[in-house]
Amino acid sequence: MTTPPYPPVSDADLAVLREQLGRPARGVVGIAARCVCGNPTVVATSPRLPDGSPFPTFYYLTHPAATAAMSVLEADHVMRELSDVLADDEEVAAAYRLAHEAYLRDRSAFGEVEEIAGISAGGMPTRVKCLHALAGHALAAGPGVNPIGDRALALSSWSPERCVCAQPGSGG
Repeated sequence: MTTPPYPPVSDADLAVLREQLGRPARGVVGIAARCVCGNPTVVATSPRLPDGSPFPTFYYLTHPAATAAMSVLEADHVMRELSDVLADDEEVAAAYRLAHEAYLRDRSAFGEVEEIAGISAGGMPTRVKCLHALAGHALAAGPGVNPIGDRALALSSWSPERCVCAQPGSGG
């Protein structure tokens, strides 16, 4: 499990992030998860961006193949299926609430921002709203922390255990 604070972000990491995102990354406080090749997969972002904007998405999925895989799941209405699991399985719902609390604890290590107090990401703790955010949290926190993020990753065509960074259009 990756726990803040993170090692300093290198210029090479920032260059890869720029390529992955198609723009400079904002408010980076660390790389929370990496591809097996070492490229960033999830960036940890300051809860307040350099321009002063509050930013609740502490764990931001950057890997192009991972983001594309989550987009496919969302287009295939997998969020509805995962919402049903959340509504029907009290153990999953309890674990999801704990994931929300863990997310808030991780982000709070980088400051408290009143505008986003109590708000995590991806619909936690009661909804499934954004698989990108939930997968990012699952990758950063490690298996078993975010049950919905873990399920989204398991259902996706992308795997953190297989590098696709050198493939065209995948950020490497």
